[in-house]
Formats: sequence, C-alpha cells, structure tokens
Amino acid sequence: MTGRGIDQILPHPSDPHLYEPHVKSASGYVELAERASGPIPKPVDHSYVWGDALEELARAAPDLRMVNLETSVTTSEDRAPKAIHYRMHPANIACLTAARIDCCGLANNHVLDWGHSGLAETLETLRQARVKTAGAGRNRAEAQEPAIMEVPGKGRVLAFAFGTASSGIPGDWAATDKKPGVAFLPDLSQEAASLIGGRVSAHKRSGDIAVVSIHWGENWGYEIPPDHIGFAHELVDRAAVDVIYGHSSHHPKGIEVYKDKPILYGCGDFLNDYEGIGGYEEYRSQLVLMYFLTVDPSTQNLVRLEMKPLAIRRFRLHRVSRRDAEWLRDTLHREGKKLGTQVQLKADNTLVVGWRK
Repeated sequence: MTGRGIDQILPHPSDPHLYEPHVKSASGYVELAERASGPIPKPVDHSYVWGDALEELARAAPDLRMVNLETSVTTSEDRAPKAIHYRMHPANIACLTAARIDCCGLANNHVLDWGHSGLAETLETLRQARVKTAGAGRNRAEAQEPAIMEVPGKGRVLAFAFGTASSGIPGDWAATDKKPGVAFLPDLSQEAASLIGGRVSAHKRSGDIAVVSIHWGENWGYEIPPDHIGFAHELVDRAAVDVIYGHSSHHPKGIEVYKDKPILYGCGDFLNDYEGIGGYEEYRSQLVLMYFLTVDPSTQNLVRLEMKPLAIRRFRLHRVSRRDAEWLRDTLHREGKKLGTQVQLKADNTLVVGWRK
C-alpha cells in the first residue's frame, strides 16, 4: 500500500502551507526539485518515478497492490472552486501500470478537482487500464461498492474506500443517488461504522479479506485523534473489517494491531513533489514507506507486517541510508509504543512491526 497520486509524470503537493503561489505547472515543481537535488534526466519513461520500488515489488511479489490515487486523471477544464488542483493526463496512465497497481482508492480531496467530468474521465481511464477503483462513482451506490480482487488459490480481497471532511473533502463532493462523487463520511459516528458494516456484509463471503481505505485527518503531526482510534476499533468489532488503510498525513504515523487486525492510521505520502519546498522539515516527509502485509486467508488475521523505507530524490524513489532507516524505526517505534506495537530494523533496512498477541 502506498500514498499519493501522480500528476503528469509527477504528483503535486496538497498542503497550503507548502504551496508556492507562483508555481502554476508541473514544470515549476521540477525546477524547484532540481534546484534542491540536481538535474532530473529528460525525457524519462513512465517507470522513472518508481525507481528502486520496482525492485522491491519484484522481490516481495505481493498478490495485490493498492494505492490512494490523490489526483484526477483527466483533460477536463471544469476547475473546482478550491486553491489547489491536481491533474494527470490520461496519456500518462502508464505511470500507474508501470508498477502494476491493481486498485486505486479514490475517496480523497483531489479526485474531483476538475469537476464531475474530470471524475468521469478518471474512472473511465482507470477502467480501460484495467485498474480497479473504490471510493468514487457515478452515484452513491457505485462509490460505496468495493473493488473485488480474486487471488488464485487464496480467496478474494474486497477493497472499500471512504473519505472524511477532516481530510479536506468538501461535503458537496459526496456522491448521492443522483449525483457523482466520493463515498463520504460526514462523521466518525457509530452510524458511519454501521454504514460501512452494511456495505461489507453485503459483499463479504467466508474467507474474504475486507480492506477499508480511509482518507482522514490533518496533513501533519503524529497525534492520532481518539475518534480515529474508536472508529477503527468499531470497524473491526462491528463491521468485519480486516485491514484499515489510513492516509492524508504527509508522513507515516503510528501503527496499531487490534485483535490481530492491522490499523495503519497514516501511511504518509509515497510519491510527491515537495523537493525544494520549505516547511515541516522535522517530519522528513521525503522518507516514505512501502507496506507489505501478510494476512492469513483462513482467519483473516495479520501474520506479518513489514515496511521498506525509500527516499524521494529528483522525483524518484531511492533506497535509504542506514541512518535514515534508523530514524524511521525510532520514530515509528516511539509512536507505535503508545498503541502497543514495536518496530525493529533488519540488516537489509526492512522495518518489522511486532505486536501483543
């Protein structure tokens, strides 16, 4: 699982405190990155941004690959009334297929940056690329439908996606019976958990693994709001959810394993273009993680959770130094300790999560 989306070859930042008003196109962000890190080769192929992540994916050989795609994939000019707009040209869809992404969660605060026409083109472009989607659709029912993925010999994975106002999603982006939009949660109440539980129970069969992707919370800071923790526990206890994949924070947050179900409260970004843009340096958001989860298909319980750290440099993912890996270990161990998890570092810089069983 990974974080943000890709715009043209590159993604755009979404935090207004980092945004530079004079930058109006992807080329401006390239110039800022080159000023900070040196020349970026031109041209590059669509796999360029993934860098060393491709080798890690080949090594781990995951059954499924899921991301939160925080952009539109469109040529629409129907600009939403907001400050920052992301757009990836449909001709660059190979940026996703180069990493063999299976599913994109779309319930976030940028998928409707270019209006309903932009959303329609995004859905169609991903469909033609054979990438499944969850969290947005032509109406409420479609937005709340899961992406259903069959893993030969192991069963099915159901991926649902929802978003909240706390992540910056406007309330009027919510899909309705007659209007396209996102699967929107107005709050994190028991009623919202019951809604998700109803959607899960309508589709989940014996042996299925249910994943809920949820876009929530602030961009910066390690504190996990109590209502996030309570809601995550409700999803496990009452909604039969097996994996909670949270995002919106621009940096990784603490991890919990609750009743042998992983709760990733904030996965951080994976691909962004913050190079050369100042602000929040203490969070070191250029250090990112690949999350590799192994779930037992017979019990739907977590067996193993490993993370591979990488660093964004020249808009490409690179392996990290030992010192950087140690910083991530120490940070995630510190934050996870509050939630009952520990993080260890292996010789190859893999981070391993431990928890009470």
